Amino acid sequence: MSADQEGKPVRIGMVGGGPGAFIGAVHRMAMALDGRYQLIAGAFSSSPEKSQEAGRELGLDPARVYDSWQQMLEGEAALPEDQRIEAVSIVTPNHVHHGPSVAALNAGFHVICDKPLTISSALAEEIASAAKSSGRLFALTHNYTGYPMIREARELVQSGGIGRVLKVYAEYLQGWLVDPIEESGQKQADWRTDPSRSGPGGALGDIGTHAFQLLEHVSGEQVTRLFGHRSSFVPTRKVDDDAMVLLEMSGGATGTLTASQVCAGRENGLRLRIYGTEGGVEWEQENPNDLRVLKKDGAFEVRRPGNAYVGASAASLTRLPGGHPEGYLEGFANIYTAFAREIRGEQNLEHPYPTVEEGQRGVAFIEAVIASSEQNQWVQL
Repeated sequence: MSADQEGKPVRIGMVGGGPGAFIGAVHRMAMALDGRYQLIAGAFSSSPEKSQEAGRELGLDPARVYDSWQQMLEGEAALPEDQRIEAVSIVTPNHVHHGPSVAALNAGFHVICDKPLTISSALAEEIASAAKSSGRLFALTHNYTGYPMIREARELVQSGGIGRVLKVYAEYLQGWLVDPIEESGQKQADWRTDPSRSGPGGALGDIGTHAFQLLEHVSGEQVTRLFGHRSSFVPTRKVDDDAMVLLEMSGGATGTLTASQVCAGRENGLRLRIYGTEGGVEWEQENPNDLRVLKKDGAFEVRRPGNAYVGASAASLTRLPGGHPEGYLEGFANIYTAFAREIRGEQNLEHPYPTVEEGQRGVAFIEAVIASSEQNQWVQL
C-alpha cells in the first residue's frame, strides 16, 4: 500500500441489494459506520430499471450504476486505477455469489460476500482458487464473529480458560417460516425456499451455516464427523425448514447443532454453549452483551463489553461504553472495517474476518448433513 492510501476510504461497488432487499441495506449501513468505504458503483438488481432506481436513491453517479454485474466489472476495470472501485460487495441470493466473486477476483478486485459462500463445493473450490491465484482478499460476512463477546469467548476457550473442550452445542431457532409465506410472494421467503436460488439447504444453509461457523470459530476445533436429520414441516416446501445434527469434533468433543425456522414465536435465537474440563461459556445473540463464564464448582460470572476486565481483542471491537447494547449492525461493521484495514495493510486483529476457507467448510457442512440425512448414517466432514 502506498503512503497516500493509508486511512483513505476503500472505493467499493455492490452487486445486489436493490429495492426491497433486506441484506443489502444492512451491508451499506455496516460499511458506512466507520467511514472506511465509499460506495461509488453498483449493479443492484437483475432488472436494469431497479438497479438505476437504487442508484438514484443512493445518490450515485448514473454512469457508475450498471445494468449487470458483468457490465460493472468491465466498466470499472476500464477506469484509471485511482478512480475505479477497489472492492466488490456481493449481497445477492446464494446462487449469484459464485459468478461475480470469481469474475471480480480475476479482474483484480477484493471481494466481501454474504454467506453462505455458494451452493456447491465445486463452485466453492472455484472461488477459493480464484482468490488464491488473484492474490486478492476475500471475506465472508458471518457477522456474529464481529461481536465483542464472541471474540472474548473465542480467546477464553482457545487459551485453555475452560480446560479441554468436551461438549459443544449450537442452536439457531427462528419461527418466521412456520407458515408457507413464500406462496404469497414474500420476497425473503420466496428465494430462501427455492433450491434453485438458495441451494439445497433451506434453514440449514440460511442459519445453520452461521451456527456451524460460530461453533468452529469459538471452539478452535473442527467438526470431523456428523449425523444429520432434515425435515420440511411445511408440506409444500422444497427445502428443509428444520435440521438436527450430532457432531464429533477434532479434539474429541461431541455435541449437537440445531437450525430451525419453524419454532413459532422465536425471532433470532442463536445460542452457543461450550463446556470443558474446567468450566464453560454460554452466549445468546438476543442478549449479545452477556457472556456467561461458568466455573467447575458451579460459580459463574457474566462478562460484558466496555469493561476493563475483557481482553484486548474484544475491547477493540467494542464501540460504546459499558451497558450500551451492541449487536447485529456493529458485528457487520467490525468485519467490514477489518476488511478495509487488511486492504490498506494496517495492523489488524488475529483472524480479523471469516475467510473463503471457512466458506468452503460451510458449504461442505450443508452437503454432509444432506448426505447423512438421506443415507441415515454418520458421514465424514
